[in-house]
Amino acid sequence: MSEPVKQRVASPSIIQSALILAVIAAICTTLVALTFSMTRDRIAANEQAFLERSLTPVLSGKSYDNDLSASALIVPAPHALPGSANAVIYRALQDGTPVAALFVVTAPDGYSGPIKLLIGIDVGGVVLGVRAIEHKETPGLGDLIDASRSDWIYQFADTSLKAPETTAWAIRRDGGAFDQLTGASITSRAAVNAVNQTLLYFAANRDEVFTAPATSGTADE
Repeated sequence: MSEPVKQRVASPSIIQSALILAVIAAICTTLVALTFSMTRDRIAANEQAFLERSLTPVLSGKSYDNDLSASALIVPAPHALPGSANAVIYRALQDGTPVAALFVVTAPDGYSGPIKLLIGIDVGGVVLGVRAIEHKETPGLGDLIDASRSDWIYQFADTSLKAPETTAWAIRRDGGAFDQLTGASITSRAAVNAVNQTLLYFAANRDEVFTAPATSGTADE
């Protein structure tokens, strides 16, 4: 007859180590949860402050009293705004009255790839300001679209679908009213076209822009 197989029993030291690790893991999880709970409001406040610092440069001093982050409207692609990615619209209100719409759109036809733009338009359809917030344009040429590199982007302020007239929404090289960046006409065209397209969208969807309920989630979803 063969000898019976002896069962291997874990030694007390192994069991003790496992228990210690389990206790440490539980303590760490609890600490992480407590830390998150204690800092959640501060994180949210910091995120809101960062958002408003990013958005207010295109408001040209317009006053508002609502929470911009809570007003976000995500426009899923496909849409009539520039680019094939989802677009985001932040609505600025004063005492519940629409003041301006801030569009985060993507010009798809930059020289080195898409150019993400922030475009502020007041309730009357006049551009308050434009900023390039993400791009890969050529250093020293196309990157002058960035407000920190040149004042080129400021020329869009106070423009509208009527000023300049429709046929003049182009760079001067193409017979339009807008200066182009030297050596970066493709970048310049992309920005001009994106601002014009956003104005056209706003004119056609003004009521919905301000009355549509805010959208939960993110633009990337």
